[in-house]
Amino acid sequence: MQCQQLLVQWLSWSIILAGLVYFVCFLKSHAAYGRYMGTSSDSRMVPARVAWFIQELPALLLPVLLLLTTSNSHQMGKWLLLSTFCLHYFQRTCIYSLLTRGRPYPFNIMVSGMVFCSVNGFLQAHYLLHCNPHSHVHLSDGRTLIGMLIFFTGMAINIHSDHILRNLRKPGEIAYKIPRGGMFEYVSGANYFGEIIEWLGYAIATWSVPTFAFAFFTVCFIGPRAYHHHRFYTEKFEDFPRSQKCLIPFIF
Repeated sequence: MQCQQLLVQWLSWSIILAGLVYFVCFLKSHAAYGRYMGTSSDSRMVPARVAWFIQELPALLLPVLLLLTTSNSHQMGKWLLLSTFCLHYFQRTCIYSLLTRGRPYPFNIMVSGMVFCSVNGFLQAHYLLHCNPHSHVHLSDGRTLIGMLIFFTGMAINIHSDHILRNLRKPGEIAYKIPRGGMFEYVSGANYFGEIIEWLGYAIATWSVPTFAFAFFTVCFIGPRAYHHHRFYTEKFEDFPRSQKCLIPFIF
């Protein structure tokens, strides 16, 4: 497949613009799912495990298909970098979706997430495999190694934080509790912090406009949700530690 440079540029800037729109909209009013889903909502609901699986699957499936149909095995570095992208979405699709205990998910939000994952999955895979101007990605390069270290650090924080959140309540309990342990000792949005760190690290490792566009979108999309979660905790729990930050340890 030849590089579709104009398509790559258009999709990258579209993701950046979408991130800005989401940031402005969600900073004022939170997205209507999870704890913010109104009881009187008319939205068609999907079980959380099914919704997360369907939503995240395209971001795993499309890169894998492009990997399997691209015969440039001499560019192993690129394959390994894209495999880290696939690793995240394998975890989200095949592990997180099976373990989540979240509330039913609005159908329209699931569909919009599936569309984004499809577009972004294609963009990241197509660019790295067919458009990257460098014939090789050297894993011995300092920037690549630092980026991968940041990526896997963020992934570990994200997975561990999700584990803490899943085990906050016993089966049958519905009351919200303050998450404790791990990065939750520093920020109330530890799971979001981990995911942001992941994609910033991936962007540094790959050093491309599409990956920086995705990292930017991630900050804009889940940053406001972390802010609303933090405000929820401070308003609901009198014993919530007031020194704890929202998303960035010791800063914000």
